[in-house]
Amino acid sequence: MPPAGRPLYVAADVHGHRSELREVLRTAGLVDHAGEWSGGEARLWLLGDYVDRGPDGIGVLDDIRRLAVGAAATGGHVGALLGNHETQLLAAHRFGTEPVAGWDEPGGFRGGWARFGGREADLRRLTPQHVAWIMGLPAVLVVDRHLLVHSDTARYLEFGSSVAAINAAVSVALASTDSALWLDFCERMSDRGGFRDAEPARSDDPVATMLRTLGADLIVHGHSTLTKHFGVAPQDVSAAVRYADGRVLAIDGGVYEGGRILLTRLN
Repeated sequence: MPPAGRPLYVAADVHGHRSELREVLRTAGLVDHAGEWSGGEARLWLLGDYVDRGPDGIGVLDDIRRLAVGAAATGGHVGALLGNHETQLLAAHRFGTEPVAGWDEPGGFRGGWARFGGREADLRRLTPQHVAWIMGLPAVLVVDRHLLVHSDTARYLEFGSSVAAINAAVSVALASTDSALWLDFCERMSDRGGFRDAEPARSDDPVATMLRTLGADLIVHGHSTLTKHFGVAPQDVSAAVRYADGRVLAIDGGVYEGGRILLTRLN
């Protein structure tokens, strides 16, 4: 893990909007006009959902992988978390249309993936290298006391009670060939809304539990768009939304719903 103290940025839910991501990074000085890393020692974490819904999910994966190499060469860091759309893409790739026990979705995982915005071009262009990269992504991370996750849910704690344990369990799930296990895994990764009614005074407050268990002061997530889930009009999306008594930060600007990709500096 790179040392703290340097600029720390986050963005989430690019959903195949490759040119939009490049533009927000260029505006912030993190990439140059050719899309190559120019952020020096800055750190950038992307919080999942790179594929589906938009025109070029595989291109987004390629850009992130390339930027990670470029940033490392100058003392910076580009990292990525696993999102629910990456898990759904892998499920469609691994199981195709075969029936899944306990699930009546037409077309199995491939049918479900398509219904939730899967793009055939992403599946067609997915290579073994892309699959291996996705399978190596962590699900949760704590950086400078910020708990970075894709989804606004406490169900990550069902995988374990530490960052290392959660990521190890997710890695095991990603390697499984059991479609029933994958169905449960995808459901956990897709859960949302777990922090909206959180109250610090409650003994079962999920935000306090997440922060205390994983050792952080602020939860930062994507997944639930500001446009649909927080009532921000697409044209008014300009900054992340802090809620749950200031303990949670939502950063998904809803680019595929007419909003934008939000690049948020955390320090």
